[in-house]
Amino acid sequence: MAVNFKEIESKFKTDNKGNCSISDDGMVATQSSYATDIGKEMLKKNGNAVDAAVASALALGVSEPQASGLGGQTMLLIGDGKEVIAIDGSSRAPSLSHASSIYKDDRALGYRATTVPSTPATLWYVQKQYGKLKWEQILKPVAELAEHGYTITALQEKLQNRERSNVEKVQSKSGLKYFFNYGEPYKEDQLFKQPELAALLRKLAEKGIDEFYRGNVAKQIDADMRENGGLLRYDDLALIPLAIEREVLMTKFRGLDVYTMPPPGAGRTLIFALKMIEFIDKDYRIENDNHLFHLIISVIRKAFLERADRPYDPNFFAQVSDDTKMLDDNFAYESIREIIENVSKKLLPIIPTEDEITGETTHLSVIDKSGLAVALTQSIERVYGSKAVANGLGFVYNNYLYAFDYSKPEHPYYIRPNANPWATVAPTLLYNGDKIWMSLGSPGSERIVSSLILFLLRVIDRNYSIDEAMKAPRIHCSLGGRVSLEAGRFDPSVIEYLKKQDYRIDPRDDYSFYLGCLQAVVKKQSGNGFQGVADIRRDGTAK
Repeated sequence: MAVNFKEIESKFKTDNKGNCSISDDGMVATQSSYATDIGKEMLKKNGNAVDAAVASALALGVSEPQASGLGGQTMLLIGDGKEVIAIDGSSRAPSLSHASSIYKDDRALGYRATTVPSTPATLWYVQKQYGKLKWEQILKPVAELAEHGYTITALQEKLQNRERSNVEKVQSKSGLKYFFNYGEPYKEDQLFKQPELAALLRKLAEKGIDEFYRGNVAKQIDADMRENGGLLRYDDLALIPLAIEREVLMTKFRGLDVYTMPPPGAGRTLIFALKMIEFIDKDYRIENDNHLFHLIISVIRKAFLERADRPYDPNFFAQVSDDTKMLDDNFAYESIREIIENVSKKLLPIIPTEDEITGETTHLSVIDKSGLAVALTQSIERVYGSKAVANGLGFVYNNYLYAFDYSKPEHPYYIRPNANPWATVAPTLLYNGDKIWMSLGSPGSERIVSSLILFLLRVIDRNYSIDEAMKAPRIHCSLGGRVSLEAGRFDPSVIEYLKKQDYRIDPRDDYSFYLGCLQAVVKKQSGNGFQGVADIRRDGTAK
């Protein structure tokens, strides 16, 4: 099946808000208009896609602090047409971490929930290795954004109202101090400044990341953690969590080369799902939307079931190799045949399990005029992370200790000193031969993969333009059989059909924040130029 690039790209429409844009000389798409502007500035200064991505990622920590920042972790793909590499910027559990060291009531809150932040080390590493500009040039506009401030968005006001009670549970109330307006949520369009974060960014520009991990900043973090009962110490930071270059995962889909994130990321889940879908046309005719969404739901659940059954951490247990079953064509073929038989009869059986955890993440995509491409996803885990902020430094501590397993000591991601958390991110690059076509990704915890699958199917199989596919209604199903969907945008008959299959329907708002936020950039194959989309479900732009 050949991809119809001409039809897909010819239908693209720009808008006045900057969510959908075209360009001749490269494109940046992020979840914050401020971050997009700073990434665009790097390209105008003759920086490359890596420079733009790093600057945008740092800026997202300023203008979208509920989703990422210096206190979190970052993973990305970089591709130049000859090679695609995966950059594993996982954080690490502190040396004091063990199953009994976390608060029993809510291990997602407070200073004890924090792993060693790796975002500064990861972004510094990739910029030094693959960027063109100076580190100080990257950080200068980011520090200015923190100092001069930005206006709060409607989404941020909503999230502050939603999270206020959780922020108040942290005894130090540091989250209230730094991110709320005298203890009250900021209102939309109010100016929000971060002078302490600006000062920290200028220190990092001048002294590099050694200051964060081995200098006075590291000592400040150590003191803050000791005062507030946290586990993170100076010696954890001193072992700088530099990024690891890993072999990228790849599959063929409709003739395209799809590259995505290896473990501890969730690229295996995306690959397995696409492999199953690749075989559908050979065996099964999709008669209507009922069957289409039932099949997609079943594929998503099967992919996550296999990932849950086959956890793999590349850093531990070297004597145990990765179970490559999820990457095997024969297993994908057998799996989709089983799904098709069950869908034709009634229902892929519900497996009793908890619904997926919630999380908060951000994603950006960049392709420059040379064809260098970056897909970058970073996070502090939940909204506002641990809800605790580094005193005098202004960044949110992550709560990635929440992402470990606490019940099965044999689990590769069982909580232990210096381990890496399990992640659901899947930054992805698509190539047409040796030519980059698309950089894409999404936040949304387990909804990441379902968002990407729906987007790719609509673009590649149904010839949607990327703006149409970004705006199209979303659906996701947990392993436990809860179907979350933008209910007002689906035909009621689809919802009734799924109810009759014993799924639990979880209606969400139209253009729901919960169901992911796609940032995608295309380098046109049917002509010259670039197309970019930043999902209307959040606050981003493409420029």
